[in-house]
Amino acid sequence: MKSPRNEIFEIVDDQDRVIGTAPRRACHGDPTLVHRVAHVLVFNLRGELLLQKRSRHKDIQPGKWDTSVGGHLDPGEDYRTAAVREMAEELGIEGIPLTFLYKSQIRNEIESENVATFLACHVGPVHFARDEIEEVRFWRGKEIEAELGTGLFTPNFEEEWQLFQDWSRRYPAGARPGIAFCAGDTFPDLLKSLGGEEKSEK
Repeated sequence: MKSPRNEIFEIVDDQDRVIGTAPRRACHGDPTLVHRVAHVLVFNLRGELLLQKRSRHKDIQPGKWDTSVGGHLDPGEDYRTAAVREMAEELGIEGIPLTFLYKSQIRNEIESENVATFLACHVGPVHFARDEIEEVRFWRGKEIEAELGTGLFTPNFEEEWQLFQDWSRRYPAGARPGIAFCAGDTFPDLLKSLGGEEKSEK
């Protein structure tokens, strides 16, 4: 795995067009340097979301729970290719379909990122990168909701969770039990076990 400090990011404009490059160390600390990131939300068949606990040696948000997969695009890489690569590097998960969900923007005092989020369903083992991740586990939606705002999660994940909740309200779960995912860019069949029952209890 490449050294994070030596990474080079493509810098993009408001239309997500590449306008230059900069090293990682410059991008993290200068919000004017907008760069690209791919996220993957990895669910199991019970509709629980896999989160990773960031290493305490990370330069950004060490020791906090974060999105299943999150990684910067390499120069010349597209969002989907980066998502596939990062999922393999971070979690050891390969060969499963990814479904595109939405694009978003992260803007804060530390960094500015354009993000594409994908969804995956995984039922096998997870072999995570122990130099970057301390722990992984699946969380129920209610567990996540109970810890929002406590400092347990990264601010970026809390924003991602709200984006996913907004997305799932636009595409409500079906009435049949179970869960299924379609391959590639086709629409995922997100059924009741992915949160429909929990939402009705709020």
